[in-house]
Amino acid sequence: MLDEERALVAQAKHDPEAFGQLYRRYVRQIYNYHYRHTGNVHEAEDLTSRTFFRALQHLPRYRDTGHSFQAWLFRIAHNLVVNWYRDHSRHPQVEFDGTHSDFGAYSELLDGVVEAEQRDKLRRAIHNLPEVRKTLVILKFVEQLSNAEIAVVLGRTEGAVKALYNRTLTHLRRVMMEGDPR
Repeated sequence: MLDEERALVAQAKHDPEAFGQLYRRYVRQIYNYHYRHTGNVHEAEDLTSRTFFRALQHLPRYRDTGHSFQAWLFRIAHNLVVNWYRDHSRHPQVEFDGTHSDFGAYSELLDGVVEAEQRDKLRRAIHNLPEVRKTLVILKFVEQLSNAEIAVVLGRTEGAVKALYNRTLTHLRRVMMEGDPR
């Protein structure tokens, strides 16, 4: 897959159709990333458009450093999100899918209520995370990027990403166990 991606990126430097293939391959992930940060369809669409515009602008200078093109796109998306937070100075809800809608028996209903409360508690805890930790959670659990790719996106070392990941999970565990909202 990485070799196929590399060939497509090299072709895209000279062929707009090849860039279109890269766009189609990654547009949903980039849009979802922006939507999870902004919570707004229009903002997510705008940021997605700007991500791919910048990628197209900078594609001639793109260098294969051994990381995926996807990580490079997420780096551009991340920089735009950081600017968006700075400009809007607000932290919207991070959206995660997963609802229970069909309960049969009373015990299943109770289990579902407890699960829903836990999901809401986790959603609030993630919402209250600093932007970089929220980004880490999205990239790791939603986009399923590797630590090396996340390091590229965040502009940190892989070791720093592992440490941040550990601190973030420890914090979320504490919030879920104790109810600490910070």
